[in-house]
Amino acid sequence: MEAGDGGSVGDLGAEARQAPVAPRVSEKLALLPDRPGCYIYRDAGGTILYVGKARALRHRVRSYFQESRALDAKTAVLVSLVDDLEWIVTDSEVEALLLENNLIKQHQPRYNIRLRDDKQYPYLRLQVRDPWPRLEVVRRPRQDGARYFGPYPHASAVWETMHTLRRVFPYRSCSDRRLALPHPCLFHHIHRCMAPCIAACTPEAYRQMGAEMVQFLEGKGDGVLARLQARMAEAAEDLRFEEAAELRDRLRALRAVLEKQKVQVAAGSDRDALAVARAPGVPEAAVEVFFVRDGKVAGREGFIMAGAEGRADGEVLQAFIEQFYGGGAAVPPEILLGDALPDEAEVVSMLRARRGGAVRLAIPRRGAKRELVELVGQNAGEHLSAERWRREKSREAIDAALTELQVALGLPAPPLRIECYDNSNIQGSHPVSAMVVFEDGAPRKSDYRKFRVKTVVGADDFATMQEILGRRFARARRERADLAAGSPDGEVPAEAAGFARLPDLVIIDGGRGQLSHALAAMHEMGVGDIPTFGLAKEHEWLFREGSAAPIVLPEASPALRLLQRIRDEAHRFGLDYHRQLRGRASVASLLEEAPGIGPHRRKALLRAFGSLQALRAAGVDAVAAVPGMTRPAAEELLGFLRGNEPTVGGDIQKPIG
Repeated sequence: MEAGDGGSVGDLGAEARQAPVAPRVSEKLALLPDRPGCYIYRDAGGTILYVGKARALRHRVRSYFQESRALDAKTAVLVSLVDDLEWIVTDSEVEALLLENNLIKQHQPRYNIRLRDDKQYPYLRLQVRDPWPRLEVVRRPRQDGARYFGPYPHASAVWETMHTLRRVFPYRSCSDRRLALPHPCLFHHIHRCMAPCIAACTPEAYRQMGAEMVQFLEGKGDGVLARLQARMAEAAEDLRFEEAAELRDRLRALRAVLEKQKVQVAAGSDRDALAVARAPGVPEAAVEVFFVRDGKVAGREGFIMAGAEGRADGEVLQAFIEQFYGGGAAVPPEILLGDALPDEAEVVSMLRARRGGAVRLAIPRRGAKRELVELVGQNAGEHLSAERWRREKSREAIDAALTELQVALGLPAPPLRIECYDNSNIQGSHPVSAMVVFEDGAPRKSDYRKFRVKTVVGADDFATMQEILGRRFARARRERADLAAGSPDGEVPAEAAGFARLPDLVIIDGGRGQLSHALAAMHEMGVGDIPTFGLAKEHEWLFREGSAAPIVLPEASPALRLLQRIRDEAHRFGLDYHRQLRGRASVASLLEEAPGIGPHRRKALLRAFGSLQALRAAGVDAVAAVPGMTRPAAEELLGFLRGNEPTVGGDIQKPIG
């Protein structure tokens, strides 16, 4: 691949000749436009293998499939797997780069360098356009005019930041609906909120506090410190002692935080410094970022990049920059790097567009800046070492838990694939069941399944378990028969996926009753030989078929902790689905009574808002924008809903996902 591709597969040194081009790919190569955009490679199963960008799609994509071109080993494997391609045209190279970043985050293609588990990184969001801005934690930044800070590598990091901010800046964190209530919340009573809900502060004072909080999050705490000091002195001089004492407490909290930011770099400078660390035999790379504001290190974060094996450090850095800053992180005027990027011009254009001003990339060769980059590199190495240690300890713990399960349950081998089932209903309403899968001790969320109960009436947990297990293994029998029919030797392939993949161990959430009904269904489907146990929550005992005595694992047992984790995950997954159905039903029920709302409008409103709380809180413009709605209909609907708010309890608040 060309060096200009920020997500390129890379050069492993070995070269390989082209595999035959798939028919669908060959047909589409002639249709490629000579314009900038993104291209997407898929395998025979439709899975996205790779996302790339190009100045000219026609030239870039066709270059992969030229018979005369020798490819490095990894690219040759990629090309041999490509069964189909598609592309998206953009107006510029910068737009193509941003689109590539979004597609990589969404699909996590195997052959792209990517931030590991990027979708989980939290941000802090401050909607500065609101009259009373509030700070909240979000997972996906949007182009909505708000200020975003992050991403933070762990949820604990962002909540620690929130806790620190609340001690220094008494911002509101409640919903907009809470502002309409006539009494303040607990945070105001403990001096952690300025309580705009009861007009305990002026809009000007709240905006000033918000501006200071933004400065602090940008790493410019010294200026905030000076202003708070001046305001405290002024309040004391005017004999406003209560206000002066409050400012004094905020100053102490702020100084405690700023004491941790003592590494001086260069006076009056704002920049980020990035470096990569690698380790032999480790497929991932670590990237460390130091945030320098007003000449001192105001913070640091470390990230792990997956898919970095065989890639140059510059490629890893470029992929990180595109995903980190393209995802919403604040862009400083200067970024110091430990290695050159393969396509610096495109990256600079993207950063300028994100910042709305000039951005400089530099590789310092000497002096304080070089020392800073070297320090960042050392911290990246420490981060990678800590990650490897954590993974090794986790691997040891998982192996110990699986081995203990094998011995305690009398299994022929450690159970590498465990399935767990749990039912969820409230007095028989909206009964559902959940299936979660753990492979090698870790959740395999792509294999999770949720079921609506079809044949059971009322809250019959035993019959529900029998129905769900029967449906699950009936589906397995059909899929395995299809796979065997298509196999040359008439056998089911070992790599069977989905329902066709049988578990090594089945856990039923419940005692002997649930277990016996589940086993009845499994015997009927011909899979009664799969080890199956009930896990009763009251004593955390395990029950097996044909034995009156339970299996009691020690409370500190790694095996028991693993089973509890799997059972709790099944409970969470099933409960989330049950809440979705209840929420949808509650919205639909009230909408059926709303004037002027027929089936088509009801369906569109359900899709757009998902919960009564979200619909009631929406503005007239948002409701009128729903397909099929008009402004008069939206006004009438909101008046009806707000006139029928519950006086006790509340609506389901979780939106339909």
